[in-house]
Amino acid sequence: MSNQQPTFKPALQRKQALYVLLLLSVAAMGSVALSLLSGSISVTFADLWQLLSHDQPTLTRTVVMELRLPRTLAALIVGAELAVAGCLMQVLLRNPLADPYVLGVSGGAAVGALCSISLGLGAFWISGSAFVGALVNLLLVFGLAHGQGSWSPTRLLLTGVVTASGWGAVVSFLLSIGEDSHLRGMLFWLMGDLSRASLAGVNLTVLLICLALSWALARPLNLMLRGELQAKALGVSVYPIQLTLYLLASALTASAVTQAGSVGFLGLVVPHILRLSIGTDHRVLLPAAALAGGTLLLLADTLARTLIAPQQLPVGVITAFIGVPMFLWVLQKSNRGQL
Repeated sequence: MSNQQPTFKPALQRKQALYVLLLLSVAAMGSVALSLLSGSISVTFADLWQLLSHDQPTLTRTVVMELRLPRTLAALIVGAELAVAGCLMQVLLRNPLADPYVLGVSGGAAVGALCSISLGLGAFWISGSAFVGALVNLLLVFGLAHGQGSWSPTRLLLTGVVTASGWGAVVSFLLSIGEDSHLRGMLFWLMGDLSRASLAGVNLTVLLICLALSWALARPLNLMLRGELQAKALGVSVYPIQLTLYLLASALTASAVTQAGSVGFLGLVVPHILRLSIGTDHRVLLPAAALAGGTLLLLADTLARTLIAPQQLPVGVITAFIGVPMFLWVLQKSNRGQL
């Protein structure tokens, strides 16, 4: 894979950037409303307003507040985490094909989660095992890539890809020896599953902290897109920035997979589409990615649980169905010089 950054649109003017962020915010709020209204029990806007303004125990309130709302917030947060992590990974590796899972974080988390599922443990243990697996991968890749001295993006990428392949082999082994009663849960986790989602206070905290730190580094990130030599010449301390990006992206990815499993495609498509559409200024790109990623995953999850109700689809399947044609359309417009 090439590690050369392609040329994208120039940065938006401040007024244009505000319009973009406002539009994405409205889309996010609309997707939240749609998610709360959609399901087996019909809920209108009037019902939703009454539920939010009055604390009366009813079946509808229980369904909306205890089932739909936690899942809605979890989807919004996880989508934002994956999109921001994708932005950071693409800068760190200077590769537009990089995504949050390229360094094997999801593989380590998958091994931990599948071990818990195969033992018949509950959601708490599954999430905890996934987090431990992601943390083990974080330390393993950093240690191997660092070696006796500093690491380069190429060395980090190669180490991550090889480690991810190793985790993939372990996942295949666990699936091959797993009991039939556990296979469905394993496969859903591997394809992304928000059915076990809860009110994600920890995930929200991780997202806000990492997003704030990333936004504070927006200028160095913009300069690093030009290459390490130019960034150093312009006064950027490249190695500390690279280490920070690795830690922030890994933390966001670990938090996301702990909550929702391996939701594929989102962290690759959303940052790339936004770069093609609104430019590469990370002061705008990072909050835009958080809003767009959260909105896309929330819409995908709403479809996943309503499209063939009462059965549910893995949310990762829906993100691919939505993301692939969207990405190809934007890419074609870019090739024709319309973006």
